Amino acid sequence: MSTGALAAAQAALAAEHAAVYGYGVVGGRVGAARRREASDAHAGHRARRDALARTVRDLGGKPAAAAAAYALPFPVPDAAAAVRLAAGLEDRIADVYSDLVRAAEGPLRREAAGALREAAVRAVRWRGSSGVAFPGLAERA
Repeated sequence: MSTGALAAAQAALAAEHAAVYGYGVVGGRVGAARRREASDAHAGHRARRDALARTVRDLGGKPAAAAAAYALPFPVPDAAAAVRLAAGLEDRIADVYSDLVRAAEGPLRREAAGALREAAVRAVRWRGSSGVAFPGLAERA
C-alpha cells in the first residue's frame, strides 16, 4: 500500500477523533427526539475510529492520538446549532473518506467507500433535505 494511503488513513483517523468529540457536544445539546440518532452516530464514529487505528498500524504507521479538545466551527448553545454541527461533522468525514477512496485499493478502498456513503446519508438526515450529488468531491481551491 502506498504512503498516500497511509497519509489518507491518518487524516481519516484524525477526522474520526474530531467527530467523536463533536458528537459528544451534539448529544449534550440536541433535542430529545434526536438524541438516539446522535448516540448511534457517536457509536458509529467510535467504531470507525478504532478500525482506522488498526488500519494505520497495518499500513506501518503509528495511529495519531486524539487531541484533548477540538475547536468547534461555531458556538453550539442549542438544539438547532447541534443539528448544524452534526451535519458539518458528517460533511468533513465524507471529505476525508473521499480522499482515502482515491488513495487506497482493495478492501481498504471498499471500507472507505462505505464510510463515505454512511457519512453522506447521516448528513442528509441531519439536514432534513437533499444532499450533495458527489459528497467529498467538492472542488478544492
